[in-house]
Amino acid sequence: MTAAGVVALFDQWQASGREIAVVGLGKSGVAATLLLREMGLPVYASDNGSGPAHDGWAGTLRQAGATVDVGDHDLTRIAQAAAVVVAPGVPPDVPALETARRAGLEILAEVDIGFVALRKTQCIGITGTNGKTTTTSLIAHVLSAAGIRTETAGNIGRPLCEVAVVPAPPPWLALELSSFQLHDAPHLKPAVGVLTNLAPNHLDRYRSLEEYYGDKAQLFRNADADSVWVTNADDAAVQTMARTVPGRHLKFSTQRPADAWYDRRRGRLLVGSAEALPRTGLPLLGDHNVANALAALLVAVELGAPIEMIAQGMRSFRAIPHRVEPVREVDGVLWINDSKSTNVTSTEVAVAALERPFVLLLGGRHKGEPYTRLAEPLKKGRCRAVVAYGEAGKLIVQDLGSQLDVVSAGSFEDVLAQARRLARPGDAVLLSPACSSYDMFTNYEERGERFRQEVLAL
Repeated sequence: MTAAGVVALFDQWQASGREIAVVGLGKSGVAATLLLREMGLPVYASDNGSGPAHDGWAGTLRQAGATVDVGDHDLTRIAQAAAVVVAPGVPPDVPALETARRAGLEILAEVDIGFVALRKTQCIGITGTNGKTTTTSLIAHVLSAAGIRTETAGNIGRPLCEVAVVPAPPPWLALELSSFQLHDAPHLKPAVGVLTNLAPNHLDRYRSLEEYYGDKAQLFRNADADSVWVTNADDAAVQTMARTVPGRHLKFSTQRPADAWYDRRRGRLLVGSAEALPRTGLPLLGDHNVANALAALLVAVELGAPIEMIAQGMRSFRAIPHRVEPVREVDGVLWINDSKSTNVTSTEVAVAALERPFVLLLGGRHKGEPYTRLAEPLKKGRCRAVVAYGEAGKLIVQDLGSQLDVVSAGSFEDVLAQARRLARPGDAVLLSPACSSYDMFTNYEERGERFRQEVLAL
């Protein structure tokens, strides 16, 4: 985005004399509102939720001069706005956004206006079904280790608009991008884009797999000859999506030689023919994390980081919380927190990373994909038993009960008690739910923290 483009967008809003409507609060909606107020724009922010957290957000925004409603949206006021900024957790079919569309208003994601405002910061955009957070964190970590100041933002938990208001934003950002964020980000143009993989997900929100993939493809919407793309050579859907995209393409593979690849026979991660580090130097479980590291290697080399310093950064990296994260070994049983696995493919990946027999904790709120696909990898992966719980529990029993030992559990305490009863010394207990957390918890982080606390108390 050029400086002229920034002026055109925000000055157009200022010249209209109308409010900008922010739909949805939370971290992203609050950050967007504060950025718009910092620019002197009038803002109407609203959320249909209520409670202490919403009251706190509303108080903060009112102090900044915004008008705020919690518990409902003023649809008439939204229809009269100059534009709408939407938080990523807001479904596209809610009345507030339907009203905006009928009024012909531009709807932009929080991440989009943050990108427009950050004129001097370059972004590495990372998306995909799985591996986004680890890859984002790895990229920022190894670049910083190589002396290139890089921070993380986006779907990883720090809104981009929050970065845009700090006095000295970093020169580089590793920006995790969800499909929801990409849907409404027409100005986004990363200096380097990364697509980790593609698999069915969010089918509770999207009408079809094609629609979900269509939002992922928005990463490439502003591609040109100067663009640089890092993609997974082992994923046919990724390569199909990226095949005709303008720009320079760099590929990574855990199966065969590529721009960055894993020489499995020698146990080495390579960039071309140059060795980056031995597999034993990467302190993360599973081939999926080898793929994440290879993507990070390509980005760091592209930005001029020396391979030796990248390797040092890789060695000092630690597992991200809630992502195949070993918590503790108790009585010979290793308890692993993979709460971030909220879809079937992600759970398949976690299972493939294990070298022990295991008990799998599976359940939560169903996201639309059957669990039958897990039967074969679970049998091959030495799954001792599945503990099924939450709203999806009955469906899990239905899909897997005829092929595996599936035990139903009620409360989360019961889930862990069943797992402890079933696991034997030398086993692992893997929390990798393949479901969202919203039946029992506010988010996957809360679920993972609860798991960690219970395990530490054993």
